[in-house]
Amino acid sequence: MKVNFTPSIPYGLMFLFMLCTTIAYAQGPFNKHSISVNAFRNPSIGVEYHYRMISAHMGFYPTNFERNTTTRFMKIGATAWFFRIGKRVNPSSFYASLAYLRGFSRDYDGKNALVTEVGFRWMIWKGINLRIGAAALFANGETPKFNPTPGIGYTFGFESFKKKPAQP
Repeated sequence: MKVNFTPSIPYGLMFLFMLCTTIAYAQGPFNKHSISVNAFRNPSIGVEYHYRMISAHMGFYPTNFERNTTTRFMKIGATAWFFRIGKRVNPSSFYASLAYLRGFSRDYDGKNALVTEVGFRWMIWKGINLRIGAAALFANGETPKFNPTPGIGYTFGFESFKKKPAQP
């Protein structure tokens, strides 16, 4: 079944993203500023800027919808972080993401797509992190695609989430 990419799909996904963002604000503080370098495909092979519980990312996104067949995209999107675990500067946490993709191979060459994703980021040691998630990809004239999204990266924090003591 092919999807007619009507406005109802993006609006529904944006509503879900905003709901997760609202839930996120009920959580404790996250690191104010950090940058992640992502070496594997979640959210993309590229960079991600974090500001508290929101991040923006961009990069190269390879994925396999079929065994031994890689489809390539450029990806730009936003992520909401919530339900932090631990008291580290960069804590482990759950996330929800919404992104725009531009295909440049196979059936998606020159096509626009929208992907939404939910998952968990586990901070292993210092800035090293692993991610596992599930994504749903929607594009005009294509069947919706669902697949796991593993990732590995390193996060550089610029300051602690704790307030510094006032100077006398």
